[in-house]
Amino acid sequence: MARRIVHQLVDDIDGTLLEVGEGETVHFSLGGIAYEIDLTNAHADELRNALDPYIKAGRRATASAARPNAPRRRAARNSDSAAIRSWAKEQGLEVNERGRIAADVVEAYNAAH
Repeated sequence: MARRIVHQLVDDIDGTLLEVGEGETVHFSLGGIAYEIDLTNAHADELRNALDPYIKAGRRATASAARPNAPRRRAARNSDSAAIRSWAKEQGLEVNERGRIAADVVEAYNAAH
């Protein structure tokens, strides 16, 4: 038996079926939370027009400024990597022999020292 799977996009505002080549997925963020919404071309224009005065009055932010409550992570220095790996193994934490050390392991190491 043959199976046919059809992927259809629907306008998230009014439920209009978006045919191939119609509408778009609009990505935006507010309050440090990223969103995406599937819209007809008309609804996408409405959204942009509604946001236009705020965009014109605002300024672009860096990724870290866009997420002010995001935890700041400091990468381990190469000279500390061996010590962090050794400490993590002694604590029973999983850590790779090579490559980047997981941020939570580095934070635990920094908190302990």
